[in-house]
Amino acid sequence: MEEDKKNNIKGYMLAILGGVSWGISGVCSQYLFTQYDLSADWLTAIRMLLSGILLLVLAFRKEHTRIFKIWTKGKDTFWLIAFALAGLLLCQYTFLAAIKHSNSATATVLQSLNVVLMAIVMAVWNKKMMSRIQIAAIVLAFSGTYLIATKGSLTSMDVSAAGLTFGLLAAVGVVIYTLLSRPIIAAWGNLTITGWGMLIGGSVLFLITKAWIFPTNLDLPAWIIIAVIVIIGTAVGFSIFLESVKYIGPVKSTLLGCLEPASATLLSALLLGTRLTVIELIGFGFVVGTVFLSVSTKE
Repeated sequence: MEEDKKNNIKGYMLAILGGVSWGISGVCSQYLFTQYDLSADWLTAIRMLLSGILLLVLAFRKEHTRIFKIWTKGKDTFWLIAFALAGLLLCQYTFLAAIKHSNSATATVLQSLNVVLMAIVMAVWNKKMMSRIQIAAIVLAFSGTYLIATKGSLTSMDVSAAGLTFGLLAAVGVVIYTLLSRPIIAAWGNLTITGWGMLIGGSVLFLITKAWIFPTNLDLPAWIIIAVIVIIGTAVGFSIFLESVKYIGPVKSTLLGCLEPASATLLSALLLGTRLTVIELIGFGFVVGTVFLSVSTKE
């Protein structure tokens, strides 16, 4: 019983840190986009590719040649490729496409629907109705994300058919990579699976976007920020989030992952001087409330 409690606490902390890591990545990305006019496609390809290499190096130090043995298991290889392409890459690419065809606020809100989709999928899979507390947590998570992303303004929501489609696909991508990672991470370890997933997805995007053509305006500070995105926002963020799923399950993990927009907004205020509105603060409070409700729910 005591061990279960420790595992739950560990899972909550990992999911929260994962959301905060993504928030840090968002702030750094925003800075690069505004100050260096980088392509979002190029940055995504680079961060996935480099974080995959970094994670596999760490996995090799721990597991040695075992990290390559997954390629000898046909079934696990299939799930790994599905996790990388139908999960990680799908989420990364469609989220950027949603921003391109609408705006960042709309894309963030649509992607946050993953908490609703995940809860529905797990309820159907387990043949069990969602509890009132779980429903309340979902409502708080989505409402908080909406208020933070749009400042409560309906006019901020610019939803074209393409923007809506890509945004919903981004939400689906989050659900897919979270669920597909569970069995293969249990068998092969978090570092190995996340590393291969990032490397596979990053390599495909690298080829599609011709990311070997580096921007010419990058200086040392830009590369330092890119390193933060690769290490903290991608390698650390995704790996510890997926590790949290092992301890507290996919529903609670995705709910706590909604700390991403809240942490990004708060960090923007602290580091970039962005002013927070009352509506954003209310949204921030909603998302924090989601954390407490998630802790009290029994999945």
